[in-house]
Amino acid sequence: MSNKNKTISFRVSEEKFETLREIAEERDISLSAVFRDYVDMLVDHSGKVEVIPEHKLNGGAESDDESFPPKVEVPKSFIREHERLELESDHLREQLEEYKRYVTKLREEVNGGEDIVLLEDLDGDDEEEESAYRIGEFDEPV
Repeated sequence: MSNKNKTISFRVSEEKFETLREIAEERDISLSAVFRDYVDMLVDHSGKVEVIPEHKLNGGAESDDESFPPKVEVPKSFIREHERLELESDHLREQLEEYKRYVTKLREEVNGGEDIVLLEDLDGDDEEEESAYRIGEFDEPV
């Protein structure tokens, strides 16, 4: 798939167009860049963007007794639990590494050590040998 740019058309009133053009001139960017930024912002936030004038953004936060970025109080028990879980995860990672080293050591011992005899190799393919050692069969009558 190629990444081609597409054209989008907007219809705005003449008054709003002039306002947008003033915004673009204030920021020393093109009017197209204003629209591109707005569309990019819409896409990034799944269409959930609210346009707030700067004077409300700066003045409104102070009058509402809120600061930006917002602050949230977290209970100490939550922080302690988080720290405990971090320590436990570190311990489990160390244990995993230790087990990996142990398995590697065992593999090296098996590969570099004595000859390995598999049980399947001990089973003979000769049927004569198997019949000679059957339990419960006697050649002489009792």
